[in-house]
Amino acid sequence: MIYTCTLNPSIDYIMHVDEFEGGSLNRAKETFFYPGGKGINVSRVMKRLGVETIALGYKAGFTGAFIQESLEKENIKSEFISTEGKTRVNVKLKSSDETEINGPGPVITEEQQNQLIGRIKEMTDEDTLIIAGSVPSSLPNDFYVTIAKLCEEQGTKLIADTSGSALKQLIGSSLHLIKPNHHELGDLFQAEVETKEQAAHYGRKLFEQGVSHVIVSMGGQGAVYIGEDVQLFAEVPKGQVKNSVGAGDSMVAGFASALHKGEPVEEAFRFAVASGSATAFQDDLCQKEDVDKLLNEISLTSIEEEQK
Repeated sequence: MIYTCTLNPSIDYIMHVDEFEGGSLNRAKETFFYPGGKGINVSRVMKRLGVETIALGYKAGFTGAFIQESLEKENIKSEFISTEGKTRVNVKLKSSDETEINGPGPVITEEQQNQLIGRIKEMTDEDTLIIAGSVPSSLPNDFYVTIAKLCEEQGTKLIADTSGSALKQLIGSSLHLIKPNHHELGDLFQAEVETKEQAAHYGRKLFEQGVSHVIVSMGGQGAVYIGEDVQLFAEVPKGQVKNSVGAGDSMVAGFASALHKGEPVEEAFRFAVASGSATAFQDDLCQKEDVDKLLNEISLTSIEEEQK
């Protein structure tokens, strides 16, 4: 089974305002509510791509109930642990620019922390766990490292989609996939990463430190894949970007879904790029038909060949 884990989920409240003016009354022309959080996004996209997951994490109050009910409507299984307080609401303001205001999450107690650890201990070498997003301040800042050690002991495949100190702490752990963007990759090595060759160079260093698959997203410039015997570059298809929030999560979902279905890594990478792009062109997360339409627009080239 594939599990996703979102420690600090949210309701994503999307507001479209024609011309936002700070310090004055603004009226939204459209609003949308979606269950949010990086792991939840991965579960939602994987379901649309035909792969079942179980969503783990924490929920609190009426906002947490909304998230669970929304997933139930999409026939996505969840095993959330209830906490006191309220699950946060994140406002995504879309105008001439895109502005995000993320609310605070609830406090997670040591008992609730141990409940989640106990659930992860039940996983086996036939399972995959996708940890995504930040670690809440009420949890130990090395909580993902604890999870990584458990997964390594059990043989559970671990996919990590996080950033900052949480990502740095995980480097050196046995990871199935990570997907930093080029800025995050540069931060890991205190280097500038502006070209696909540089992304491949530093991505190879992550592979050598125990990551089986590395995808480096570079926004409109494309994406880079580094695996055991291959380094690939993918150009992203052209389109109007409407939703950058879930694009990276969709890349993870696309890659994991394709590997789960037995596709070779080249096709899994193509599927990842198509999924991320399809979400970027939608108001919500992509549907399978959106992904299928873009697959033929994505060309892959070997970076080694371009360097010769």
